Amino acid sequence: MNADTNGHPSSPDEESMPYGIMGEDNMSDRDKLEKYSGEVDWSYLKPHYKSGALIFVDPALSITLAGEAFTNDDLEQVASWRKSGEILTPSDPHAEFWEKENTLFLALVVSPFVLIQPIDSSDSD
Repeated sequence: MNADTNGHPSSPDEESMPYGIMGEDNMSDRDKLEKYSGEVDWSYLKPHYKSGALIFVDPALSITLAGEAFTNDDLEQVASWRKSGEILTPSDPHAEFWEKENTLFLALVVSPFVLIQPIDSSDSD
């Protein structure tokens, strides 16, 4: 899928979204989502931000659920979340804040994107 100048996915004509979970093996999609997720800091994400590959997932939304929607080409759901602001393409003020605050994230690779969600440092789980 192509992106417009704001990084939002453009509407596909007859193509499905070319998202996929990395790895060609016999793992289930959910297992792959868990395998390709983990905690990272901003320094790891910064190059992905600069390339336009980051998608911010609101903490109220399950990052795994968002990853499944991308993986399953659920364009309607992704568009709905974009419209509601539950997912968005980060901008410079976001990046500057995260760098300044040394924010930690849960990141999930759904090629060609990296979905991110801030980790609340006050959580005791």
